[in-house]
Amino acid sequence: MILNFSVRNFGSIKDEQTLSFEAEKSRHLEDAYVVKIGEHRILKVALIFGANASGKTTLLKALDFLRDLVLEPQDKKTDELNYDPFLFDAHTPEQSSGISIEFIQNGVRYFYEVEFLKKAVLAEALYFYNPNRALVYKRVTNLDRQFAEISFGSKISIEKTLERSLSSNTLWNNTVLGGFLKTNIDLGELQEVVDWFKSYLKPMVSSRTELGGFVTAGIERGEILKSDVVNILKKADLNISDIVIREEEEDLTDSLVEFLHRQSKASREQIKRLKDRKVVAALSVDFEHTVNDVKYNLPLYLESEGTIRYYGFAGLLALLLERSTAVPIDELEASLHPDLYLHFLLSFVLNASRSQLIATTHNRELLDNKDVFRNDAIWFTDKQDGCATELYSLADFDSTVVRNTTNVLNAYKSGKLSGTPNLGDTYIDLSR
Repeated sequence: MILNFSVRNFGSIKDEQTLSFEAEKSRHLEDAYVVKIGEHRILKVALIFGANASGKTTLLKALDFLRDLVLEPQDKKTDELNYDPFLFDAHTPEQSSGISIEFIQNGVRYFYEVEFLKKAVLAEALYFYNPNRALVYKRVTNLDRQFAEISFGSKISIEKTLERSLSSNTLWNNTVLGGFLKTNIDLGELQEVVDWFKSYLKPMVSSRTELGGFVTAGIERGEILKSDVVNILKKADLNISDIVIREEEEDLTDSLVEFLHRQSKASREQIKRLKDRKVVAALSVDFEHTVNDVKYNLPLYLESEGTIRYYGFAGLLALLLERSTAVPIDELEASLHPDLYLHFLLSFVLNASRSQLIATTHNRELLDNKDVFRNDAIWFTDKQDGCATELYSLADFDSTVVRNTTNVLNAYKSGKLSGTPNLGDTYIDLSR
């Protein structure tokens, strides 16, 4: 589970900002929101409110970037890292960026930090606590030689030949963890961390992410139980009694070949060889609706946007409840009725074991009911004077601003908590 996540000089984030999942002393909704692992009390949820362009999505993109940096290492030294530093400043575009994350994997606490430019990873370090803090490795990059120099801590046993092999596979624009993925060596501490990024931390879900295909494929592979998804959908009052999945064949058109080329690492020539098959297998999804005891099948594409969206969320929820997983979701409320939004959120916190949900949202109705949220699970982003993102928690306010009797929704709407847009008047003078 994630304990803390920090970012600096990334997108709209200039100075270091930290999102923490470590619970405050409050015992409010303890059983629903807090997971206890050793001495740690860890929150399952972080909901991030804020005005448009205040940096909510940037925080999730930084987490997604870190995942890709570890699991999708660059193939060539000339490849640049896919991000932008803070651009509304004369100096930050030339300065390094940094991300760090602290998490628990199989009962062991890890701290990982990485510093980078677009062209190279400058430095990184991995520590673990078992029980005291100990270095796994440090890495610095010699920019003149374009070479990564790696040193291991005294508690890590690795043969010199394997260490040299790891160094040779860690390009100057790769992390050591990415280099480890390219190297045939057995090193438990690195494997544990790579496994965490792969199995626990999932890619970001945006409002445009087509979750339906992911869920359908998961059901077909047996990773998500169809019965679980159907059960979740039944409770959402969508009048769905079953899911019918069929495999169909489609012509492999030139446009589909081009799409596959853009979405994969295979070359255009490799994908064109698939055209010899002339067809490609595709999964077709129908929802069964029972109306007056009669069953009707409706293709997924004819369902409402909200139903299609919640089919994806039902699959995500089944995954979150079945295994320990963290999912970042941008605009959680998109296409969902506020009641269904709250139903999804409460279904997660009341049933999840060691999963986490990191979501941006504009759904202010949640703040009107203290019986469904903890202060330390609510976060805000606000634009500072220089347009840089500031991140802070509702729990950061003292009793002069937020008391137990405070209506948080009214406080937020009135601007006492910031994180709201500073809008001009509604008169528009069109110049012609």
